[in-house]
Amino acid sequence: DLGTTNSLVAVCDDRGPRIIADEQGRPLLPSVVRYEADPTSPVRLRAVVGHEARRSAVEHPLTTVSSVKRLMGRSRAHAAPDLLYLPYRVVEGEHDTARIALPLETGERVVSPQEVSAHILGALRERASRALGTEVRRAVVTVPAYFGDAQRQATRDPGRLAAVEPEP
Repeated sequence: DLGTTNSLVAVCDDRGPRIIADEQGRPLLPSVVRYEADPTSPVRLRAVVGHEARRSAVEHPLTTVSSVKRLMGRSRAHAAPDLLYLPYRVVEGEHDTARIALPLETGERVVSPQEVSAHILGALRERASRALGTEVRRAVVTVPAYFGDAQRQATRDPGRLAAVEPEP
C-alpha cells in the first residue's frame, strides 16, 4: 500500500494475510524521502527513506519530500491547493506534470513524484524480500478509487522504477 502518509507491505500465503514489519517491528514505513547529493557521483542522488527521513524533515524541509501521492499524475496547477501545505518547491515538469525541485549543494535537481514513490516502494520491496527470503519481483500496488487514469498510470510507474512489476 503506497500511502500518502505511511506505506506498508503485506503478503498472503498459506499462513494467511499479514503485514511485514521492519527489523524494529514497525509495520508502517513513513512515505517520506530525503534527498542529498551523492558524494560518489555528481549525477546521482542519495535517498534516505522512511523513519530517518521523517526524523530529519525539520532540519531539511526543502529536500525532504512527503505527501508526494498528492502530486501523482497531476499538473502543478491542479495540485495548487495542496502546495500550500508542502515545504518543498513544486515546479511544472514534462507534459504539464508536477515535479519537485531540490536545492542541493551540487545544484538544483528536479525529481518526479514517481521517482520519489519508487524509493518508497523499493524500501518496501527490500523489506519483503528479506522477510520472505526470496527476491520480490511482482506486487499489487493499491490506488484510491477516486484516482483518475493519469493518477493510476502514475502509480504504476514507480513500481517499475523500483524493479517491481505491478500485477494487473
